[in-house]
Amino acid sequence: MTLRCAVLDDYQEVALSVADWSSVGSEVEVTAFRRHFATEDELVAAIEGCEIVVAMRERTPFTERVLDRLPRLRLLVTTGMRNASIDLGAAARRGITVCGTASGSEPAVELTWALILGLARRIGEESGALRAGGPWQSTLGTDLHGNRLGLLGLGKIGTRVARVGQAFGMEVTAWSQNLTAERADAVGVRLAGSKEELLETSDFVSVHLVLGDRTRGLLGADELKRMRPSAYLVNTSRAAIVDRTALADALRGGWIAGAGLDVFEHEPLPADDEFRSLPNLLATPHLGYVTERNYRGYFTQAVEDIAAFLAGRPVRTLG
Repeated sequence: MTLRCAVLDDYQEVALSVADWSSVGSEVEVTAFRRHFATEDELVAAIEGCEIVVAMRERTPFTERVLDRLPRLRLLVTTGMRNASIDLGAAARRGITVCGTASGSEPAVELTWALILGLARRIGEESGALRAGGPWQSTLGTDLHGNRLGLLGLGKIGTRVARVGQAFGMEVTAWSQNLTAERADAVGVRLAGSKEELLETSDFVSVHLVLGDRTRGLLGADELKRMRPSAYLVNTSRAAIVDRTALADALRGGWIAGAGLDVFEHEPLPADDEFRSLPNLLATPHLGYVTERNYRGYFTQAVEDIAAFLAGRPVRTLG
């Protein structure tokens, strides 16, 4: 019997071309969906006949209720090796195997620096003025060399962001709840005495933390008011680490000079969302992992996960 496989949220329509699906082609019928299913009912209607689903990152939640409505589902593959939108316990209770795929941290590091540089040199504003026939040079850029980069989190991505900052001649400090002086010293970074100190003394603050109970809402109104009016905040990690309402107030009220965001609590961002129009916000549509090499890795390994599952020897299982 041929199994049905749904590939979700294939916005760029590349999932079936960046990997060789022929190894499972005789056993699996694959359908890729470009359109995001905004409601649970839409999702279930589209994939309820599928035994296999490939999900793109955390775009589509697979809660216990959703899994209950997918009785034929046997294999759920997620791009990446962590997905907070999948209820792993519920999947296990229903006999659903959940597998992941490896991903590189380099694309997220590069996107972080695209946002930092875009903010520092006002690239969006200046490029828009040039295209529109506006004034020739209307802003003053912010220097990186000699200024301070504050990192919330010094894991794999934060460490690489730190090294680029050092190459630019920036002073780099870092803080997280578990960060030690020994770990910071190993990267050549100064450990900030507290979160408050880091926010108060940094010219650029970049978030590189895992979302969890301790980090959800870590930056609220009180924290953002501690930042310098000339400072910039960048978040390429998880949207919920920064309180959305407080950030909007900070940008409108001039508490900070601007922000760069690649992550949002609701994606795709609604067409009338304020974050699409705030002039001091440089926003990108969650591009941190969207590169050709990363996608080839994602979908090549998704095919490997499916083939291994069909052979009765699942790989890269989660849970």
